[in-house]
Amino acid sequence: MREIRGKSLSLLIKEDDIRRRVRELGKEIEEDFSDSEDFVVVGLLKGAFVFVADLVREIDLPARIDFLWVSSYGQGMESSGSIRIVKDLDTDIEGRDVLLVDDILDTGITLREVYDFLKIKNPSRLKTCVFLDKKGRRKVEFEADYVGFEVPNVFLVGYGLDWGELGRNLKGVYAVED
Repeated sequence: MREIRGKSLSLLIKEDDIRRRVRELGKEIEEDFSDSEDFVVVGLLKGAFVFVADLVREIDLPARIDFLWVSSYGQGMESSGSIRIVKDLDTDIEGRDVLLVDDILDTGITLREVYDFLKIKNPSRLKTCVFLDKKGRRKVEFEADYVGFEVPNVFLVGYGLDWGELGRNLKGVYAVED
């Protein structure tokens, strides 16, 4: 059995299931953005970097890729409820079609604030894609346009998700046991 920080991990989503779902999402996004002449994928660091890397390889469209780094968790297991922009985009997204990609939609606070922040930059189209959706934790109304998996209200690590920077490199998604 795997452990992290002295806690047991139980496998929630297998690597093969992740690969299959990312492939499906990529094709769906490719179809929806097939008319785009200027497509930009914006990943949220650090959690979404693994998902973004796999997802963009499944989208057969010319795409710019950029990252926005925001922080809301620090070292804990609970969101602080507010975000801090650590690194802004290098790409001007005005007039471009943008896909905002995050690892997990939890309370909705982070994604709502980032979405609103990007809307101010005047993209022609802005859609969201999340690897995981934890609907049971939503504090603000927000729904992603594309969702990999709906997950229960448990703390998760793996496939980019971490606990104090540990666990991102796990190939599956694991629940941290109490």
